[in-house]
Amino acid sequence: MQPRFFAILTALLLGVLGLGSVAVTDWSPAAATSPAATTAPERGAGARPAAVGGASATPTGDPAVWTRSTLRNKMMAEMDATDPGVALADLDKITKEKPYTVRFCHPIAHELGHAAVKRYHEDFQKVISFPHETCAAGYLHGAVEEMLNASTQPEVDLLKLCAPQNTGPCIHGVGHGTMFVAKQDVAKARDLCNKFTSDQNRIRCSEGLFMQLFGPDEEDEQAKANLPADKLAQDPLYPCKDQPSLFQSACYFYAPTFYLSSHDYPNHPEVYAEALKWCLNGKASGGAADCSRGVGSRTMKYNLDREDWAAQQCATAADGWQRKACAEGLVSYYTVNYTDGGAAGRLCAKITNKEMQGYCRSAGGLSGSLD
Repeated sequence: MQPRFFAILTALLLGVLGLGSVAVTDWSPAAATSPAATTAPERGAGARPAAVGGASATPTGDPAVWTRSTLRNKMMAEMDATDPGVALADLDKITKEKPYTVRFCHPIAHELGHAAVKRYHEDFQKVISFPHETCAAGYLHGAVEEMLNASTQPEVDLLKLCAPQNTGPCIHGVGHGTMFVAKQDVAKARDLCNKFTSDQNRIRCSEGLFMQLFGPDEEDEQAKANLPADKLAQDPLYPCKDQPSLFQSACYFYAPTFYLSSHDYPNHPEVYAEALKWCLNGKASGGAADCSRGVGSRTMKYNLDREDWAAQQCATAADGWQRKACAEGLVSYYTVNYTDGGAAGRLCAKITNKEMQGYCRSAGGLSGSLD
């Protein structure tokens, strides 16, 4: 074969192959990949991964990572299609399988309670006929709130709603409701709590009142607008020292809810240790121990799936009395969420710090009335 002829034949073959490659190649533009999509942002040690709105769905159709809004929408849709009992049972199942959802299951249960009162036309006995212990009785709290909010005589009805049993969770719910009725006016809400004749029930009512003040719901931006910045600048634990002695304990206990939410606790794990230092502002007024218990309670609530890590945050306190108080808070919330008799023992067994484990054991017999 002549070299010239061979060169021409080779050129023709290469041309045909090139046209074939063009025909089978997908020339549609690829989606641009930003650095943010490929590189996770640096986060503090111990921080949780951020929930991604576009997370892929599980085989059941549920998102891989629940957010407050996705879980809330699922529960409300389930209740609309069935009844509160079905929704609450599913909510309980999800929170047991995904402990991080406990951060926002209580407010979701509140919403279910509000909706149920409207659905059953304020038939309170019908509303509470469904099992309602899920998420620290949030459903019951929401139902009581809605009943009081709809009442023309809340100062009378608040004494009737929980009778005759007058259980702690129900009266706690009344405390939440007093803030709805009083339009967030603490003094007026306190006057409503004082309608109860026993100090025990007044205190239970105050727990709901101050929980509503400092953080109606976790991850609720409106919770941060309830306290005036100028007052907080003068007194970081405002308004606790201004409360009557009977109401101060609950105020100091729930004050850390506001501190943690306003310091972006999901992305700043160091804030738990900082909150314990912040509680020392209450030493002069005698509220530092209750505040430290509150830090322990919130730390456990937001980290139910890492109990030992939560205990390590309590261990950062400089003084033993504060470490002990924080441990009491850990146990308080854990036994509210897990109501079986062995809950405190399971928690203490997971704590590796011997001092903190000892405090946990001594606190194991504490009442689980605070949520």
